[in-house]
Parts: sequence; C-alpha cells; structure tokens
Amino acid sequence: MFEEPTCSVTEVPDDAIVLDVRGRDEFAAGHIKDAINVPLDELQERQDEVPFDVDVYVICRTGRRSAHATQFLNMAGHDCIMVVGGMDQWHHEAELPIVAEGDGQPYVK
Repeated sequence: MFEEPTCSVTEVPDDAIVLDVRGRDEFAAGHIKDAINVPLDELQERQDEVPFDVDVYVICRTGRRSAHATQFLNMAGHDCIMVVGGMDQWHHEAELPIVAEGDGQPYVK
C-alpha cells in the first residue's frame, strides 16, 4: 500500500495552500488564515476547487479525515501532503495562529 506524504504542523510553509476538510461549523469556529474549506463529504464533487501542480497541505481536526482526503486527491492527480496531528496539534500543542469567521474568539471545534 502506498503511503501518502505527511508533514508536521511546524513544517507547513507560511505561504502554503492549506485545504481544511472539516465541516463548515468547525471551520468557522477556527481555521488557518487563508485556508480553503472543502468538507470531506463534499470533496468528490468539489475537487476542482483544489489546485493542481502545487503542493496542497490537507488538514482536519486530528488527521483521520485529512488522510482520506489526501489519498483521494493524490489518486486524482493532485500533489497533497497530510498535516499530521491536524488542527488540535496546530492550535493546542504548537500554538500556531488561527482565525474565526465573524467576531468570535477562534477555537478548534
């Protein structure tokens, strides 16, 4: 079985294209600035929103959904890298910045 490329949250470049595959409510509560939100259950019909010919860093809350998304997209010809540990690790352990939709305080849901 082919293993998909991975990286830690601290290895995601500042100018990376980030695909967040969490649900809309999770994304709205707190996400990486400029991330693209395509929930995993919509990915098949919305995969054209994911750029080709550039590394795309795929993230969810813990890594399970992003693993499925990374495998699916790479099989479709994308260059995706799964972010290990997801938003839990990004925000709670590495304490990297997140933003929220609206005026609320961002948090990982």
